[in-house]
Amino acid sequence: MLSYFRWVLFFVALFATLMGGALYLGHSMLVAEGPLRATKTVVIPRGAGPVTMAKVLQEEGIISHARLFRIALMVDPSPKPIKAGEYEVPARTSMQALVELLQSGKVVQRRLTVPEGVTTAEVLELVRKTEALTGEITLDVKEGDLLPETYFYSRDDTRDGLLSRMKEEMEKTLDAAWRKRAPGLPLANRREALVLASIIEKETAIPAERARVAAVFINRLRRRMKLESDPTTIYGLTAGKAPLNRELTRADLQSTSPYNTYAVTGLPPGPICNPGRASIVAATNPARDRSLYFVADGQGGHAFATTLLEHNRNVARWREIQRERLEQSQSPTPGQPTTPVAPATPRQ
Repeated sequence: MLSYFRWVLFFVALFATLMGGALYLGHSMLVAEGPLRATKTVVIPRGAGPVTMAKVLQEEGIISHARLFRIALMVDPSPKPIKAGEYEVPARTSMQALVELLQSGKVVQRRLTVPEGVTTAEVLELVRKTEALTGEITLDVKEGDLLPETYFYSRDDTRDGLLSRMKEEMEKTLDAAWRKRAPGLPLANRREALVLASIIEKETAIPAERARVAAVFINRLRRRMKLESDPTTIYGLTAGKAPLNRELTRADLQSTSPYNTYAVTGLPPGPICNPGRASIVAATNPARDRSLYFVADGQGGHAFATTLLEHNRNVARWREIQRERLEQSQSPTPGQPTTPVAPATPRQ
């Protein structure tokens, strides 16, 4: 009888030793460095089970043993579902850390930057070409509906979904700016503020000038003067679908387009681009400035004037700069780039 108990104790001890060794070995393998030599992104497909996930990870060189990965999922003391998506896996990631990463749902965040002043047609083309987004664009998007900024997205997000976020951000930004608008503006509603902001966006790329450009147009609206803006006239010719790639002609300035602000009084019927936050703020809070005119100053900015006489002097100065640049372009110094000529608006 004593011999029997000795054998039982022996086998119990042996089993415990073997189990302890197996657990130690298994734990060691779970926390050991993985085979990945450099950081790598991997996509876990939607609906993938443990077998499929293990196969993907092994094929990508992230794990060495597919079966061990499946075991790691089974013995996880606090099991959580693995979320599909695109993950960035650091080099030498252990099996345990890999499981935790895939359970965290911390997928790769991609980014798309929409520049200020682009037209809706340009934004839609940009979104169509953006990799990792899915689905066709079916959302009804009009000019000025989308707020330019940087948007983060994940693989397999939809194009309509990203555009919806852009529309929501524009709505929020426009609402906030309209609530904080300066008193007495000659703007009937936030839609007109958006139209003005789009013109400001196209007229200047200098942050310090936006509020002053806004003041010029506000002053002109108050006096029932024509806005005489080249960008609006250009939009009437192109509908925002492509650059004009030429100077405006006399015929262009006499066109009957409702966007030709040389011929019609007041704002055009709609935005001419998607303005950024700064231009929207400038439209609703213009500078306290009496200027009625501005023209390019030859240094990337504009010269402002309160009288036509002063403006004509600024225009003459700008035309002299244009003539000098034209002469330089005809006989350029080797290696010296020529500066493109900017439009001079408003003209009168």
